[in-house]
Amino acid sequence: MAVRLLGLGDNTVDTYVDQAMQYPGGNAVNVAVLAHRLGADTGYLGCLGTDAAGDLLFNALSTEGVDLSHCRRIEGANARALIAHRDGDRRFLGSSPGVRGRYALADVDLAYVAGFDIVHSSIYSEIEPDLARIRAVAKRLSFDFSDKWSDAVFARVLPQIDIAFLSCPGRTDAECAAVLHGCARSGVRLAVATRGADGAMALADGVLHRQGIASAPVIDTLGAGDGFIAAFLTARQAGGGVPAALAHAARFAARVCGWQGAFGHGAPWADDNGVLASRPVAAGAVTHGPN
Repeated sequence: MAVRLLGLGDNTVDTYVDQAMQYPGGNAVNVAVLAHRLGADTGYLGCLGTDAAGDLLFNALSTEGVDLSHCRRIEGANARALIAHRDGDRRFLGSSPGVRGRYALADVDLAYVAGFDIVHSSIYSEIEPDLARIRAVAKRLSFDFSDKWSDAVFARVLPQIDIAFLSCPGRTDAECAAVLHGCARSGVRLAVATRGADGAMALADGVLHRQGIASAPVIDTLGAGDGFIAAFLTARQAGGGVPAALAHAARFAARVCGWQGAFGHGAPWADDNGVLASRPVAAGAVTHGPN
């Protein structure tokens, strides 16, 4: 029987301003799509706008076979992220959340959530007000903190989840291990740190596991971290051990680097509304490959 996984929460349209292209994305969306490509039965529950960007996401998810029976279309603009490229690095120029946080989870939605083996969400999903209700019905709850965690965020979220993912590029082994052990002390059964070119580290049942990266031709690293999460979660749910799941996740993350955007479905983009007027391409934070 196929693993059933729900992506709950964030979505965006990743906009490559220097290439005049846009791609459907967002952590919860990417994990749902990529898990489906790995054979899982997946759904996405979130809020999409009624503009062309929302249409791009809705159509891509439908084409990929992700269930959208509980997905919202909310009047207004969809979430969007602006990204530029320079010397092989991605530069995040800014973002707009659009309507993605306008949840109103009803009992019928919670019953839908309860039908999945794994529910995955993220720090960008704006679900904290509903987290306790989701926790009450989810069989297994996974959460990606990206690199946005703090002690306050950990205190609110860690007691509610089963699996934590954290982005830790540039941190030493000792620093990563300390973060993972902190998650475990808060009750998380399994914590995983993705580390870009340094691979990944996981803590399960008090045992630290390390995993290197897999080599592959690189076209675009966007979404590689989400591919890692999708592959790890589905492998673990299917009964694989932590070392095997880490190895599988590393291989699949490398595959994700082989297509444009997180999972393709690109469309042309034009800055018709002048959103770049106050955001020069040279501005913004730099990210180096998959985290």
